[in-house]
Amino acid sequence: MAAIGLFFGSFNPVHIGHLLLATYIKEAAKFDEIWFIVSPQNPFKATTELANENDRYKMVQLAIKNTNYFKASDIEFNLPKPSYTHHTIKQLKQQFPTHQFSLIIGSDNINKFDEWKEADWIKKNIEIVVYNRTTTQSNPISDFKVYTLPLLDISSTEIRQRIRNKQAIQYFITEDVEHFIKFHKLYV
Repeated sequence: MAAIGLFFGSFNPVHIGHLLLATYIKEAAKFDEIWFIVSPQNPFKATTELANENDRYKMVQLAIKNTNYFKASDIEFNLPKPSYTHHTIKQLKQQFPTHQFSLIIGSDNINKFDEWKEADWIKKNIEIVVYNRTTTQSNPISDFKVYTLPLLDISSTEIRQRIRNKQAIQYFITEDVEHFIKFHKLYV
């Protein structure tokens, strides 16, 4: 039985912070693999600056291509939109009944987790692993496993802004993702 950490996100674009976080959580929680679940439409986020879902999926594939314990998943592309985590988890459990899945979320989601669709179902049916990127823990929930990560303040929003401002994005994202963004003229 493989232990899989599910890392959901828009990945708009995927960046070094995502990769470092996934690496840290994989090791700390002792996962066999981390699956990057590319969300076509997050119900809590505006879609105004969202690159095409296929482009975001391809960027994740490029970013993780040399890491055998990372996997890109487009499972939500064939599910109803907006993407709800409980739908995806149910689909994954059906497709991969021998895998043990854990949901990876940021500590910023703890306070609003009960607003998620089917939050109680999620808590009862899957382990929830929380990564904390701050020096203080906000309102921890006892049935979540919490790992504190080294502070790394990189965001997709900042990268998109840097692209619009014609600033360097080297070292924020992988070289392959940078070439993909430039070739497809994303975020300009």
